[in-house]
Amino acid sequence: MEIYGLLGRSLSHSFSEKYFSEKFQKENITNCQYRNFELKDLEKEIGKLKNEPGLKGFNITIPYKTDIIPFLNELTEECQIINACNCIKITNGKWIGYNTDIIGFEKSFVPHLKPFHKKALILGTGGASKAVAFTLEKLKIDFLKVSRKKDPSSSMVSYEDLPEIFPDYQIVINTTPLGTFPNLTEYPPLPYDMVTNQYYFFDLIYNPPKTMFLSLAQKKGATIENGEKMLSIQAEESWRIWKERLL
Repeated sequence: MEIYGLLGRSLSHSFSEKYFSEKFQKENITNCQYRNFELKDLEKEIGKLKNEPGLKGFNITIPYKTDIIPFLNELTEECQIINACNCIKITNGKWIGYNTDIIGFEKSFVPHLKPFHKKALILGTGGASKAVAFTLEKLKIDFLKVSRKKDPSSSMVSYEDLPEIFPDYQIVINTTPLGTFPNLTEYPPLPYDMVTNQYYFFDLIYNPPKTMFLSLAQKKGATIENGEKMLSIQAEESWRIWKERLL
């Protein structure tokens, strides 16, 4: 039996296990299983995962997309550039790191872009935000990262800076876990009263399908998109990587 799975700290919100279990059933794949691997302390518990019999690959979610890198034997060029990995393929005992968030985000994000969507705010600074930033650079869309705290030594801005600059940024992308099930009432502290129908709000969260972040923006006329398509695209890309013979 080949084992695949999802690695993260808390996985109660994730649809990945359900997605792959249904995929295996639908496609009559009987020799594969997809499981959740919840690790509270990556450094202390990674040895157990390394010894998991039959493990052929896994996806990675919050908060380990960057922390996993020291434990890998090889990285694709994209992973090296952005210093984030969300997909591991295990071949002959080697752990090889990929990033499928990039293709998942790009393919689900681009269809709603309009000519006036010139500049973006990326909420969050974790591994997913790095894939988003990589994609925006490729698309030649200027962006700023937004963090909770002000850091004068970086180009990032804090939420308290947003009222002043918000009208200049027509795209807002949430890469934080704020609003993820079961914390449905949480949302990033944005000046939502300044949102218009020229805005495009994208949330990487897919559970729930419409977070407070998206709901508040939609009420002001913004275009919205959640992370469900991104999830399915990156999941299928992960499966393609796992079943390929070569890197």
